[in-house]
Amino acid sequence: MIFVLSGPSGSGKTTLRDLLLKDKALRKLFVKSVSLTTRPMRTGEREGRDYFFINEAVFKNLRKNKRILEWTKYLGYYYGTKKDLLEDGLSRGKNILLCLDFKGARRLKKLYPQEAVTIFILPPSLEELRKRIEKRSLGTKKQEVSRRMMRAASELKNIPEYDYALKNINLMQAVKRLKDIILKNAIK
Repeated sequence: MIFVLSGPSGSGKTTLRDLLLKDKALRKLFVKSVSLTTRPMRTGEREGRDYFFINEAVFKNLRKNKRILEWTKYLGYYYGTKKDLLEDGLSRGKNILLCLDFKGARRLKKLYPQEAVTIFILPPSLEELRKRIEKRSLGTKKQEVSRRMMRAASELKNIPEYDYALKNINLMQAVKRLKDIILKNAIK
């Protein structure tokens, strides 16, 4: 199965994914999909663990040759899922766990209608989301925070297209609810 976590920047989807992958009961069932990106590496990130950092020409060449399943451009950088990484995990009988935007979730649901389970992660409130974005983006221009908030409002309109919606008010409760959803749907 392919589990796709989506939600606004700051909703906690990456934190939830990382906590799930540390869970002993789930770790053996999953392969974490690592996305491609053209953005620069941030402090603390590692190649192959957080992203595969590539330049725009390489990204566009992979896309042109249909080696990218889904992609998006966000804040001037490209992000995408490499086809062979996902196909390799599925062929080994592993469940795949991805964090994608709405467009990517929709695309994977279209390509893998029986295998894809989409889960939208909601923030407790838009006010709390703004605080999270501002906190994690110290030094970020106010206009970038505003762009992320506008995008979040737009993303929330797509919730009805998801298989599940999960509000991330309390992190450990959200992890438990997400684990329940995954165990209900995962191939063991």
